[in-house]
Amino acid sequence: MGEEDVYTKDGTVDYKGNPANKKKTGTWKACPFILGNECCERLAYYGMSTNLVLYFKNRLHQHSTTASNNVTNWAGTCYITPLIGAFFADAYLGRYWTIACFSIIYVLGMTLLTLSASVTGLKPTCTGKDNCHATNIQSAVCFIALYLIALGTGGIKPCVSSYGADQFDDADEAEKKRKGSFFNWFYFSINIGALIASSVLVYIQDNVGWGLGFGIPAAAMAIAVCTFFLGTRLYRNQKPGGSPLTRLCQVVVASFRKYRVEVPADKSLLYETADAESVIKGSRKLDHTQDLSFFDKAAVETQTDHIKEPVNPWRLCTITQVEELKAIIRLLPVWATGIVFATVYNQMSTLFVLQGATMDPHVGNSSFKIPPASLSIFDTLSVLFWVPVYDCVIVPVARRFTGHKSGLTQLQRMGIGLFISIFAMISAAILEVIRLKMVRRHDYYDSTYVPMSIFWQVPQYFLIGCAEVFTLIGQLEFFYEQAPDAMRSMCSALQLTTIALGSYLSSLLVTIVTTISTRHGKLGWIPDNLNYGHLHYFFWLLVVLSVINLGAFLVVARWYTYKRAVGTLR
Repeated sequence: MGEEDVYTKDGTVDYKGNPANKKKTGTWKACPFILGNECCERLAYYGMSTNLVLYFKNRLHQHSTTASNNVTNWAGTCYITPLIGAFFADAYLGRYWTIACFSIIYVLGMTLLTLSASVTGLKPTCTGKDNCHATNIQSAVCFIALYLIALGTGGIKPCVSSYGADQFDDADEAEKKRKGSFFNWFYFSINIGALIASSVLVYIQDNVGWGLGFGIPAAAMAIAVCTFFLGTRLYRNQKPGGSPLTRLCQVVVASFRKYRVEVPADKSLLYETADAESVIKGSRKLDHTQDLSFFDKAAVETQTDHIKEPVNPWRLCTITQVEELKAIIRLLPVWATGIVFATVYNQMSTLFVLQGATMDPHVGNSSFKIPPASLSIFDTLSVLFWVPVYDCVIVPVARRFTGHKSGLTQLQRMGIGLFISIFAMISAAILEVIRLKMVRRHDYYDSTYVPMSIFWQVPQYFLIGCAEVFTLIGQLEFFYEQAPDAMRSMCSALQLTTIALGSYLSSLLVTIVTTISTRHGKLGWIPDNLNYGHLHYFFWLLVVLSVINLGAFLVVARWYTYKRAVGTLR
């Protein structure tokens, strides 16, 4: 093997800052530590968050609406803070140190939350199991802990998946081919953590105690940090490239300063450095693309651009810098189509639960009752089923027909997931139609539940799990691959914001529908007693929105221009 084949060619370095040796670093040698970290971190997150609304209601003595809003606001923050972590990772710290620093914040938050639920003086005073009262200071300590966790998870979420993908050399076709499998198993590890959290830890919190129920997730997070550090010598690290926001603003400003300048027909005349490497640290050069040509003006050289040396980047930008902005703009329509999917995904924790609460919760003929929220475990099981099926069966079969190294392109994969999600909502709507027919036929309007097994909801959960494997994992890979080299954490964070915006869109749709459908004294589509409502109308509305969204996605995908990296880095 020649010396040129010993080291990676995508600019990654080892923990000492030297060029990464292919034999000693990266690939599946390093990934188990990253996957183990993610599994434990997600176990910690879901183990703490799944039952949080009940902790607020029963321990902090909050009203149901207040508790629900507090959980929603906190969860939304957890999907917005990744923008902060991603900025530091891409601009200054790099992904390794961002994960390390924010993980410590995360552990401090989890430890403080455990203390607030177990130490006398910090934990609420209780006279019975659920008859508790918390002082303002006790509530404040709890919320400080939670928002430390939100900050900690924000630094980890956008970096871990990108950091795992960094372990595969983009310039090596054999390694690049294996990168797609990493994203599949990354999502698999997330759901292993979620499965343990939603079953074992929820039971402990409900039946043993909140101190232990929060203590185990805190210990899991500590294990996650230790697991991550154990792999330090094996990791490949991308160098931070400086503030991505500054570079994007420079292109916009330079373009408007030269709005009267004509772009030459010969694009080779546009400004680019003569060096083999890009001026952006840790980033390969990008080839020029024809669309969004207005921004090419920023790379047009004029007589005044070279009066002072070095070149002022607020007046003249390289082609690579211009193409960074173009790549981000192209991602935005694809990103927007993920919001409606996230709205469908969010129904599992809201309206699916309310629908399940009206159905028979007994398991067979036993006296055991399954909580409606626990049916989300079938979504997790669906993901755990479909990830290996996709990786080991669908990809090899599809590869024979398409010739594509991943079997399906990332956009094709996402489109299939959007299509499947439509059938998840159709399943939910049909189930509600049948349930309401039974209510009317037998006058079950005021019954505690309809004698119809809650397990009829399993298909809609299973279909959403299947859709996740196609769409969400496809998004993870797509936003990593199509992001500029020095902006991959930012683009991963952008993808995560669709979950938060999907939640907000769901709340907005419910508010609008309730306002309109309750006019003139009507009960509306979603009353307190769903037996008098029309929940299926809302599900059909989501079906229509999903079909429109799929159509928009197909148009966007049809005209999408993929980025083209030029050369390699050493």
